[in-house]
Amino acid sequence: MTLKDLRDLSRPFTLLPPLLGIVSGAVCAFGSVHNPDPAHRLTWTVVATVVLGSACASLLNAASNILNQIADLEIDRVNKPGRALPSGRVSLREAWTVTVVMYALALLPTWLVVPHPYDTLAAKLTAPVSEHVCFFIYLAGLLFTLVYSLPAFGRTKRLGWLANLTIAIPRGTLLKVAGWSMVAPVWSAEPWWIGAIFGMFLLGASSTKDFSDMEGDARGGCRTLPLIYGTRRAVHLMAPSFVLPWLLMPLGAMLPDPHDPAHAILTGNGPVLVALGLGLAAWGVYTIRLMLRDPGALATVENHPSWTHMYLMMMAAQVGFAMAYVV
Repeated sequence: MTLKDLRDLSRPFTLLPPLLGIVSGAVCAFGSVHNPDPAHRLTWTVVATVVLGSACASLLNAASNILNQIADLEIDRVNKPGRALPSGRVSLREAWTVTVVMYALALLPTWLVVPHPYDTLAAKLTAPVSEHVCFFIYLAGLLFTLVYSLPAFGRTKRLGWLANLTIAIPRGTLLKVAGWSMVAPVWSAEPWWIGAIFGMFLLGASSTKDFSDMEGDARGGCRTLPLIYGTRRAVHLMAPSFVLPWLLMPLGAMLPDPHDPAHAILTGNGPVLVALGLGLAAWGVYTIRLMLRDPGALATVENHPSWTHMYLMMMAAQVGFAMAYVV
């Protein structure tokens, strides 16, 4: 296997959103009222912890990408015959080996991802099990990838909305909470509110990739939303996920925290959160209009502009959230 083959299997472009998601979640925790360090010191320990967790998130996503290609080999022979596996450039044995190694490298180091006051290597290693929240979130994320792709674990990829849910929980909700857990405890409403925003977005938006794969998915028994409902109705069903989640940002900036009404649920900069949420909602409306202009084109263009907008919207939201907690 060459480096080019490894790059093609891991699909580096898809690694940026989870990387940004982890860093953004950590920055939000650092700037929030829940930071366990009262002095809010940006120490090398904090930086190293976030860097380690981010690298592990990228490896986990890369392993998931390869596993999905292993499980979808017959589908990809139709949809993407030029990829490394269906073209024969990489064998199944090689792909499985790389996947297992990446999963191990993605999960095991996260045992060291423990927030303040466990600031030394010895303290992190021996911290109580309850402090290793990040490790267990990554373990849950790993299991979700198996459930999504492999028949032995259910292969929810073939089950319409359940497939989207299996993507939305780990890559949306849990990703943000994992980033938060690298800096602060997760036992407040704030990280889960932020995670819910991204989970709700991916619940519908993750289907943008399914339109161009309809022929192969049909042969492989994967009942995606465009196959179940047709292209136009599928877009209508996805539409709320492009708009409504972002409105939770201004709402969270105004509603009092149920655990501590002295501050709002979202403790970042209120005006920034309101502006960001409204801006993303408007972007979502534009993207849906783009998809409805010619729903049939979604099934004939491999990388429809809506797919690009979905990824860019996700990354803009990650960066915007981080900015709201540092300004």
